[in-house]
Amino acid sequence: MTSTQNIRIGLATIRITVAAFFLIWSIEKIIAPEITQAVFSRFYFLTIPSSFSVFIGIVQTIIVLLFLAGLFKLWTYGALLGMHAVSVIASHQPLLNPYMPPNHLFWASIPTLGALIALFLMRDEDQLFTWSSLFVAKSRQ
Repeated sequence: MTSTQNIRIGLATIRITVAAFFLIWSIEKIIAPEITQAVFSRFYFLTIPSSFSVFIGIVQTIIVLLFLAGLFKLWTYGALLGMHAVSVIASHQPLLNPYMPPNHLFWASIPTLGALIALFLMRDEDQLFTWSSLFVAKSRQ
């Protein structure tokens, strides 16, 4: 394989696995809004109604699906990066004491943030298994 092929496979792998990761969280907001309410209360110091959690979940799910398809890359890749960065900042306290259970689990957010930064910076190179590579290019043939 060439270096370009390796890069495209790596970027697609990051995009697909990060989308799966985010879909878990966005769908949870829809099917278990009370969990989102507790998270907002603990980490953002906000009280939100369950209907707002569902709304956020629907919007995030749409953004994640557009991200998974590789559409509107500046906006969808940037939105996921921004949402995750805010989440990491809001939940920074457990990161400061990683050896107190279950704080080490919060450290999974750090490599995810790094992957999102790398993917955002290389978004133009992320072409494998995107909507345009699967459907737009085929329709031109």
